[in-house]
Amino acid sequence: MKLLGIDTSNYTTSCAWYDTENGTVLQKKKLLPVPEGQAGLRQSDAVFHHTRQLPELIAELSAETGGLHPDAVGVSVAPRPEKDSYMPCFLAGKAAASILASAQEIPCYATSHQMGHILAALYSADCLSWIEAGAPPFLAFHVSGGTTDLVRCTPDPDEILHIEPVASSLDLKAGQAVDRVGLMLGLRFPCGPALEALAMQSSSKAHMQVKLKNGCCSLSGLQNQCEKMVRENTPAPDIARYALNSVAAVLTAMTKASADKGTAVLYAGGVLSDRLIQDELRKLPLQTAFAEPAFSSDNAAGIAIYAARRAAQCRS
Repeated sequence: MKLLGIDTSNYTTSCAWYDTENGTVLQKKKLLPVPEGQAGLRQSDAVFHHTRQLPELIAELSAETGGLHPDAVGVSVAPRPEKDSYMPCFLAGKAAASILASAQEIPCYATSHQMGHILAALYSADCLSWIEAGAPPFLAFHVSGGTTDLVRCTPDPDEILHIEPVASSLDLKAGQAVDRVGLMLGLRFPCGPALEALAMQSSSKAHMQVKLKNGCCSLSGLQNQCEKMVRENTPAPDIARYALNSVAAVLTAMTKASADKGTAVLYAGGVLSDRLIQDELRKLPLQTAFAEPAFSSDNAAGIAIYAARRAAQCRS
């Protein structure tokens, strides 16, 4: 089967082509333009840019695949698989997927952005066996600009994965913290890769004191401490390293608080493409899996994989 996936998240327009015969994924994605010095976009602006960018990306994908004639289309329509989860930016992808599916008379399978992140990470880490029937539940982190979520994933014959919330951030999200620190240091949004490059110039081991409440974290103190370090003229590489060390320490503590012995843990989301954070999490005495950067940041690959699984269900 050949599947098309579409994802219009808050900051990335993405489409992907998944060929189940050879297991390959081809992606096309483009960041939404954020004016220099700003830390985000209004939802109305995000919808506008997705509407402009998505046709261009689909045309590029079509040119490289010899024409798009998928067996089904997958699309993300909400941030999380929860009843009240909603963001207008996903309407752009939903509209495009619905039109394409109707025109070609093929199924259109809707899912969440979070589901896409988890499936893309599993594909990238060669761990799709984790979602096969009878596989045990596993924990998954989805850490990005809008989420610092820890969820329990259970393979499910109807939902592919049943996703249950376990813990999250009680205030600032990890991606927000990274971007706010980056903007303090004069970096351009989104700041993750540039902040990591800056942090690599420091060998500091310092990080914020981690305190959890029922397994949930608080990251507002990270921003406050970094603002204090800027006022004290702390070298920028040390501030950047402190920020990433702190995120790593928080995620380590959350993992330890929720993972039982033998529990497998998946790390997904744009923040977790950071190698410094990954290096710390790999020290945990657990079975861990990480997505490659192209499948960790926002992407439509997992959405296409979701469509493949749903289409296979309908055929069986």
